[in-house]
Formats: sequence, structure tokens, C-alpha cells
Amino acid sequence: MTANDWPEVCLIYEEGLATGVGSFETAAPSWEQWNAVRLPHSRLVAREDRIVGWAALSRFSERSCYAGVAEVGIYVAAAARGRGIGRSLLAALIESAETHGIWTLQGATIADNAASLALQASCGFRVVGRRIRIAKRNGTWHDTILTERRSEKVGID
Repeated sequence: MTANDWPEVCLIYEEGLATGVGSFETAAPSWEQWNAVRLPHSRLVAREDRIVGWAALSRFSERSCYAGVAEVGIYVAAAARGRGIGRSLLAALIESAETHGIWTLQGATIADNAASLALQASCGFRVVGRRIRIAKRNGTWHDTILTERRSEKVGID
């Protein structure tokens, strides 16, 4: 993914936000804002005639002991959902993350986002907890499901 991809990536992000379960955010950030909080590696797009999905990682913590822990963000265009694009993106993201020394990937998913939770489970993520009424979106409290995937290649010493 590059800055030139942002207009299409942003549209897909906005579609995900419109579902009400893709994020607590209600508006997409600018490229500059988005870019500033994502890791510089493991920024992927899935393309057909146009971009149909994207995935990226965010730093979990600034503390050096957590340098190998990252949070997953993944969105698929509404018209492309249910065709395995999310699974392909997440598998590629896992591989890229491991190449860059990431030993744990984590998710904090709105509990009603069954598709995302099923996708994560299919790629080896496990549920580690539930945060009850952790945040509001449009005035309604929501729980999040915390998931993680521990690498079997990186950080195994």
C-alpha cells in the first residue's frame, strides 16, 4: 500500500465504518493521520480491477519489550466480501508480520462483528478476553473481543 492507494483504501475503510461494527471510529482519517499510526511495513492491498481490500498493522505499545506485538486492521470492500479476500489478506499479513519480527498479532473486535471474529479464528487467532461496555459508538455501548495469534516462527527462543 502506498499513499497513491489511499483514495480507494479510504473508501473501503468508510464502507467498513458504515457497518457499525468495523470500528468505534465514525469517520476515516486523512492519509497523514492514518499513516502516522501504522507500522511502516505490512501494509497490504488486494487488487482485482481495483483495490478490494486492505490490511495493516499498528504498534501495540511504544515500550521496547512489546516491539514484536502489533494490532491488526483489515477491511474488505462490501462488493467483495464472502469471496476469501479477507482470509488471503490476513494470511499474507501474518507472513509479512513474521518477516518483520512480529511475534504476536492481536485484535480488539466489536463483539457483534461475527465475520471478523470467524476470519481471525480461521487464521489461528484465539479469544483471550472480552471487554464489557468498553466504548460507545453513536451513543451505544459495545463490548470488544480480544484475540491474539502467537507466531510459531518468531520469538520462539
